[in-house]
Amino acid sequence: MSSSAPNPEDETSFRDVAHSLSQTGFFRLAEEQQTARAVESVTLDTAPTLVPAPPAEAAPVVQNLSPRHMLEAWISLMCKNGASDLILRAGGRPSVRIDGKIGFLPGRVPAAGALLEVLEGILGKARIEHWREHGSADAALMLDGLGRFRMNAYRQMGEPALVLRRINEKAPDIEALELPADSLKKLSMRKRGLVLVTGIAGSGKSTTLAAMIQHMNQTVERHIVTLEDPVELLYTEDRCVISQREVGTDVQSFHEGLRHSLRQSPDVILIGEMRDAETVNAALDATETGHLVMSTLHTVNAPQTLERILSFFPSEQHKQVRQRLAENLAGVQSQRLLPRAGGKGMLPAFELMISTPHVRELIFEGKTPDIGRVIDSGTERGLVSFNMCLRKLVQDRKVELNDALAASDRPEELVLALRGITGSAGRPEAPPPTAQRGPAPQGPDGLRLQRR
Repeated sequence: MSSSAPNPEDETSFRDVAHSLSQTGFFRLAEEQQTARAVESVTLDTAPTLVPAPPAEAAPVVQNLSPRHMLEAWISLMCKNGASDLILRAGGRPSVRIDGKIGFLPGRVPAAGALLEVLEGILGKARIEHWREHGSADAALMLDGLGRFRMNAYRQMGEPALVLRRINEKAPDIEALELPADSLKKLSMRKRGLVLVTGIAGSGKSTTLAAMIQHMNQTVERHIVTLEDPVELLYTEDRCVISQREVGTDVQSFHEGLRHSLRQSPDVILIGEMRDAETVNAALDATETGHLVMSTLHTVNAPQTLERILSFFPSEQHKQVRQRLAENLAGVQSQRLLPRAGGKGMLPAFELMISTPHVRELIFEGKTPDIGRVIDSGTERGLVSFNMCLRKLVQDRKVELNDALAASDRPEELVLALRGITGSAGRPEAPPPTAQRGPAPQGPDGLRLQRR
């Protein structure tokens, strides 16, 4: 998610940034040289440890800037030091996240009134009204020379605050993600089905989906419709037509945009996030009418993902939803980011669940815990557990053991696996599929499952 940072000694680069922002009503075209000098005066340690406090003499230089130019200086420092996030709260210390750890920048964030003025310039009238009503609003920014950012404005203690996250300007190559590239390529090449990428906030879900979209864009001819809140990455069309629609600007909600998209001749529909029963129903409708649907959830593994989807619906609908999931779910990838061993940066650990006939039967029968045991057993092709992935990362010396144990849901089993002891942690094996009355679920490939 990196973008090239400007040279802090090149005042022209900051002048270009200020000019670009002034065209959007964000910054006034003034004080560029002062901003450049402020950034030049601060050098932060980029090692993967807590960022040390900057030199004391740097704070007054930054603090003397106007609120808009102060923000420009902080964004420039964020880029200069390879930070992923910039966190600003009215009257508080500006902070950044580097390799997952928090550090601080010089100066103080302006008081509530001044910071609100900056937010109004970024968000515009409609989104600032949404922020006032709901306490949160999202936007995407493109800053010349600095890169592209996703912003979430929110309230804390009744006062404005914001977080800026750097996002890719170019769609990533699926081979460069250190994820199961072959499996992700196969999922992206499906004609129909539901593909979910899950994880906590900041785990790289959007990046993974973007890489899958880009793989299609370079490989096949399709019409891809995305529904995003906000639109982050701007794709360059190659072999695909890519229509990017923003919730709140182009369409009112995910589920409304999804239903409308079915009349827009799509082959693939990307939904930024599954948030409610209406969106899930619309997504399943789309897969059942022959489309590939891709989306995200804030869940940590495949069993929790299935339970979360069911939780959107009243209990009397669970059986029907399970049947639809068994017939349409193509795969779930869950991911987490860990610090790299012996250097800066983060890399992903993942769990992968492909909907095999056995998995589909377990979904249909409501045996969610058994799905977790099937994944952990490692006996079925296409299924990879977090502990399998973490063990390999430790053995390849890509992550430290302590970080792997902290990321594992069952660290004691990971220790045994690293010692070469498998299947000894007292976890019962998943039962084989059993006969059930009624029709067997049909997978996304159109084949009805065979009961054993």
